[in-house]
Amino acid sequence: MAKSIRTGARDAIPLYHQIFLGLRDEILSGARGFGAAIPTEQELGEIHSVSRITARRALDELADAGLVERRRRVGTRVAFRAPTVPIDGQIDQAVDSLIAFGRGTQVRVIDLGEVPAPADVASALGLPPGAAVLRALRIRMANQAPLGAIESFVPRDIGVTLSHEALGNQPMLELIRAAGHTIGAGSQTISAMSADPALATLLETEPRAAIIRIDRTVKDDHGRALLFTSARYRGDRYRLSLDLHGSAQTAVTAAISASE
Repeated sequence: MAKSIRTGARDAIPLYHQIFLGLRDEILSGARGFGAAIPTEQELGEIHSVSRITARRALDELADAGLVERRRRVGTRVAFRAPTVPIDGQIDQAVDSLIAFGRGTQVRVIDLGEVPAPADVASALGLPPGAAVLRALRIRMANQAPLGAIESFVPRDIGVTLSHEALGNQPMLELIRAAGHTIGAGSQTISAMSADPALATLLETEPRAAIIRIDRTVKDDHGRALLFTSARYRGDRYRLSLDLHGSAQTAVTAAISASE
């Protein structure tokens, strides 16, 4: 079975709160957008092997936090709209910064294989849900300590050759370029979340520790999506800085670095 950072393991955190944390992070990250349906109590119970009482408590906690609205006959739907501030950037500079960052850290490949695309991944890549994609789960290391968990998805038919050896030695963007693709555009969303037990184990931190989540879609110069990456970085070991230029230079260059 493929290892994943999308599901949590059982530990001392109450089960209802584990479910709440998972759904909350999906909502705050935009994976479940405004108006999206949330699974029912019965569905949550089946998904997580818990009672309906436990599932109901998780949904009640979401409602108390103002993230969902619960109505009879309508069900539970997302009521949260994520505020975002778009910033224009120069793609070549941003890609070069990301590749340089990748070369400056060490990578351990946890899992690699072909999987059906989850709904949010399929949407980001412009594919039908369940379409075959290549998935890689890597742990990025800095100073021999885990920095972040990087889950990447690539359309199967773009001709990128992925292997444990290649991913351990070259940044994903470099492998995409080597396959003959020109990177023409991209979008990135940065948000905060708490580590669930599975992610905490991967990153060797405490459950509910502060995590910086970065979701990134990269497209070619014709607008076709080449890569969707969801990265979760330890908040105590990672920082993001921006060089903001004046009106004569409209580019915003992202410089990503690990804290010492």
